[in-house]
Amino acid sequence: MILAIDPGASGALAFFDPQAGTLEVVDMPTVAVARSGKLKNEISPQMLAAIIAARAPATAVLEKVGAMPGQGVSSMFQFGRGVGIVEGVLAALHVPTDYVTPQAWQKALNARSGKDGNRQRAAELFPAYAHLFARKKDDGRADAALMAYWRATK
Repeated sequence: MILAIDPGASGALAFFDPQAGTLEVVDMPTVAVARSGKLKNEISPQMLAAIIAARAPATAVLEKVGAMPGQGVSSMFQFGRGVGIVEGVLAALHVPTDYVTPQAWQKALNARSGKDGNRQRAAELFPAYAHLFARKKDDGRADAALMAYWRATK
C-alpha cells in the first residue's frame, strides 16, 4: 500500500494498492479553530494518525512544497506547520517517506497545467474512481492520487 499526501488543510491522502488496483482517497482531516478572531482550518494530528495507522501503508510520498509568491507570512507559517504535522505523524508511525516536487510528478505523468489538468489526468488514470475528482475543490484529491500513481510506477 502506497500513501501519497498533498499537504495543507485542503489537501488529501491517497492510499493506492498497485497490485489490486484499488484507490482510497481521504480529505485531510481538519478542525476549525479560532485564530485572530476568524475560524481557520487546521490539520488534526490525532485524526491524521488514526487514518494512516488504520491502513498501515508500506511507504509514503509527500509533496515537497515551498513558499508561493503572494502568500502571507501567517498563512505560510500555518502551511509549514501543517507539513510538519504530517512529517511528525509519518515518523511516529514509522512509515518510510519519500519527497517529490510537483514539477517532477506532473512531468512524469504528462499532467496538463493547472488544477483542472491534474483532476483530468487523475480521472484518466483512475477511471473507476473519476467521481472522486469531479469538483473543483477535489484538486487535492487528484494531486494525492497522481503522486501515488507516480510512486507506484517510478
